[in-house]
Amino acid sequence: MGEEKKLTQAPLAVEHIESKIFLVRGQKVMLDEDLAALYEVEIKVLNQAVKRNLDRFPDDFMFQLTADEALSLRSQTVTLKSGRGQHRKYSPYAFTEQGVSMLSSVLRSDRAIHVNIEIMRAFVRLRQMLASNTELSRKLSALEKKYDTQFRAVFDAIRQLMAPTETKKKRPIGFAPWEKK
Repeated sequence: MGEEKKLTQAPLAVEHIESKIFLVRGQKVMLDEDLAALYEVEIKVLNQAVKRNLDRFPDDFMFQLTADEALSLRSQTVTLKSGRGQHRKYSPYAFTEQGVSMLSSVLRSDRAIHVNIEIMRAFVRLRQMLASNTELSRKLSALEKKYDTQFRAVFDAIRQLMAPTETKKKRPIGFAPWEKK
């Protein structure tokens, strides 16, 4: 029993969890098979618990991937196994951050609570990274605009200096025999 408690308390690498978060339909989601592995339960156990509590998982918490989405993600993650009976019959379910949070109330175990805490931290870290990148992008755009206007003035001045000046036709110096008084 003491060893089982140690497994539950073992820290999960946030980077490992982040690698299991995908962007599908414009939302950051985790797949049922990855969640099952993190919770150390079989996929069918996780999905059965969800199906018994479907009222807790509206469409914005969980949705089933289309065949094309599943194939696309499968090719990205290279999860195909060879051999008969190694493939899933049904498309995987994708859980949004809220859906993952709801899983802790459905899967009532110490492991589920601990894993959910780490997953929530991973989602928060991703959100902070995106916000940081957005802020950096905004600052860069402001600098570009600022320096574009400053350099535009410099370039305009250089162009004026380089442009040939229009010269008026000058009279030759001295007496021109064709001119009469």
